[in-house]
Amino acid sequence: MADPKGFLTTPKQLAERRPVDVRIKDWNEVYVERSLLPIITQQAGRCMDCGIPFCHNGCPLGNLIPEWNDLAYREDFTGAIERLHATNNFPEFTGRLCPAPCESACVLGINQDAVTIKNVEVTIIDKAWDRGGVTPQVPERLSGKTVAVVGSGPAGLAAAQQLTRAGHTVVVYERADRIGGLLRYGIPEFKMEKRHINRRIEQMRAEGTRFRTGVHVGEDLTGQDLRSRFDAVVVAAGATTARDLPVPGRELKGIHQAMEYLPLANKVQEGDLVDSPISARGKHVVVIGGGDTGADCVGTAHRQGALSVTQLEIMPRPGEERPGNQPWPTMPMTYKVTSAHEEGGERIYSVNTTHFTGSAPEEGQAVGNVQELHLVEVEFKDGRFEPVPGTERTLPAQLVTLAMGFTGTDVRNGLVEQLGVDLDARGNIGRDGRFATNVDGVYVCGDAGRGQSLIVWAIAEGRSAAAAVDKYLGGKTPLPAPIRPTDRPLVV
Repeated sequence: MADPKGFLTTPKQLAERRPVDVRIKDWNEVYVERSLLPIITQQAGRCMDCGIPFCHNGCPLGNLIPEWNDLAYREDFTGAIERLHATNNFPEFTGRLCPAPCESACVLGINQDAVTIKNVEVTIIDKAWDRGGVTPQVPERLSGKTVAVVGSGPAGLAAAQQLTRAGHTVVVYERADRIGGLLRYGIPEFKMEKRHINRRIEQMRAEGTRFRTGVHVGEDLTGQDLRSRFDAVVVAAGATTARDLPVPGRELKGIHQAMEYLPLANKVQEGDLVDSPISARGKHVVVIGGGDTGADCVGTAHRQGALSVTQLEIMPRPGEERPGNQPWPTMPMTYKVTSAHEEGGERIYSVNTTHFTGSAPEEGQAVGNVQELHLVEVEFKDGRFEPVPGTERTLPAQLVTLAMGFTGTDVRNGLVEQLGVDLDARGNIGRDGRFATNVDGVYVCGDAGRGQSLIVWAIAEGRSAAAAVDKYLGGKTPLPAPIRPTDRPLVV
């Protein structure tokens, strides 16, 4: 194990964030670069090397966490990255973006602060990149088989990289102008700079993976085209159909889905736009939805110069401690203060939006711009949220973003019909225990089959689907398959 007494003698210490007044003036990552290096060996030494490491169960990838904690403690970062890459294609993504169910399942976390697994993980991979330790893994021979991967988010990229390394010719289709899916245009730059995606794409290109951007499969290229051109198809198109808010005034200008708002801010950082056409500058901003996407909208609005930012959540405010009905090692619902929330704004819980009101439409326009959001406090009764009489109030709002989650994949009106695949009861693409759809040679992984989930589950599903496809094409496979479609995360 690492330090036998580390969990007793070393206090928990996290990566240092840059001062708020500094970081809201730019779009760089919020953490002080390389701030983990002086402390990471001691933090890795807090790992107890448990007889039964529940962190493995908390992580769907089955990451070998005690092993690379021990190696990091001993400053053997070459060995640590080898063990980390053995189960995770993209630890620089998960180390920055995953909410770390592994830490919620850490045995030390029963009665102390859990090991800072994410911080150790991201330090290992960053040091590997710095030292030139991440190199292309070109297959020794080609199989002669071809695979199309639809979607270039974490599930599609993981599946593509695994299948390429197995010797198949893989083409990844992405409808956007750049590879990365929601990693590229849904995650703000201050959470993960896109250079991390770019260098992974270059590694994959060197390995042999081919990328086709600006191709909307289902329109520019049909499902029939894919089936005729490729030996297998992997659908990893995500679940990007956003949940809407059908209340009076929804048609007013200035009310946008989060995935209309966030990608434009990222395009500014890519140099495609000088200014975002949907900007918070000089406006009162209201974000509806209390999850991570909502927090991304909050941080983006701060950097665009909003006058005020208010985030609304229909659920009650979570407690600071693990609830009694969410025992270890489940991932509890607790109150979180993200970097975006540190930067300002207000969070209001147990409220529901009733309607919007706006200005009169200008000449030649059908509707005016939103000016106010009307809300009411709610309480949960008999299985539904009921308004509390006398609690109605208004908020100023010239920009409203809807971050209320997603309802399924948006390829249902094109690719699904063309491929002939079935949907399950939840509206996702159906699959069996091998990630296979009802159509021979067509597989599905990630949010398109699972529904909206975490990045770590997307990568795990991509790896597992790749193993299934490899076995389908060759009769057997050496590729690891960390999960099955029926597996569920340790989340209440």
